[in-house]
Order: sequence, then C-alpha cells, then structure tokens
Amino acid sequence: MSRTTLRELNGFDATPAALAGSTLILVDYQNTYTRGVMELDGWQDSLDAAARLLVRAREAGTTVVHVINDGGEGTPYDIRAEIGRIHPAVAPADGETVVVKKAPDSFHGTDLGEHVPEGADVIIAGWMTHMCVAFTAQGAFLRGNRPTVVADACATRSLPVAGTDLDARQVHHGALATIGDLYGVVVPTHESLR
Repeated sequence: MSRTTLRELNGFDATPAALAGSTLILVDYQNTYTRGVMELDGWQDSLDAAARLLVRAREAGTTVVHVINDGGEGTPYDIRAEIGRIHPAVAPADGETVVVKKAPDSFHGTDLGEHVPEGADVIIAGWMTHMCVAFTAQGAFLRGNRPTVVADACATRSLPVAGTDLDARQVHHGALATIGDLYGVVVPTHESLR
C-alpha cells in the first residue's frame, strides 16, 4: 500500500533546501544534553554530524543562527553556566547570531524571525528532535518558511507514554515522521543537501 504525506496532498515541494541561500538554524546544542538527567541517546554522533553540517554551511556562505534555551539560573539550561552553553564542537563563530529562547518553538518570543526572511529556506538541526527541533520546524512552516531537517544531526531521549517506554530511536523517528508529514523535508544527512 502506497503512503501519502500531507505535504504531497497539499502539493508542497519535496526538494531539500540548498546550503547556499538558506539559513541554518542550530537548535539547543547545549552541554545540558551531554550528561546527567537530560543526556540524549546518540548525542555524540549527532553532534559530530552537526559539526560536519556547520563546516559545509560556512564554506557555502550559509547564514548561521545558533539558538539556545535559557531556563534560568541554577537550572540545567542556565546559559550563564557551563552546563547551559553551546557545545564547543558547534560554537558560534564571530559574526554568527545567537538567539536565546524560552519555548520549544525557536521563533516564539524571540527575534529569530528578524534573522530569517519570511518564505526563505531554512535548514534545521538540533536537540531534542521531538521537542525543540519539531516545534521550530513547525514554527518556520507556519510563518511561511520552507524547512529542511537533517536527521542524523538531531538526537533525543527515551520517553514513557501511555504505560510503555519508547526508546530514543522510536521518539526520534516519530518526530521526524511528524515533520516530514507536513512541516518540512527530512533528509538523512548533510550530504543530501546540495
């Protein structure tokens, strides 16, 4: 049986964004997710993939925006402390914008929209796939952007739901399926981007 996505039914373009001319949004690559209670399954592999994506984006002249979540002093998301800082492997270069958010959708309550033209292609990668990556892709879609999400540069964690435990892989793929059904194009790796 053939499967049809909402994107296909609505006639949305399924072509992935190109690095040149797009904005790369790197979401929440914070030390928070590399240890302790919030440590993500597969964070190192996804971080390595994000670092390769970032190198290619910079070489292509792509606009790069880093997004971080600030949960306030003393929290695992305290951007004033080492735990809440962006991991050095994908740290902002001079001139790259850093947007601070407090909600899963990186556009909500921030100035991210000022750095991303409406209708423009955006490439999104980050942590956690099911939360801030998915909601940022949705936010971009709803404001008229064309999101492409790079799957291997994202990671998440296992979660309990409806009396069962979903492993991180299931949560990750479920989030990517939601994105790919309507909100954006999902590519397996940065190598899928031209």
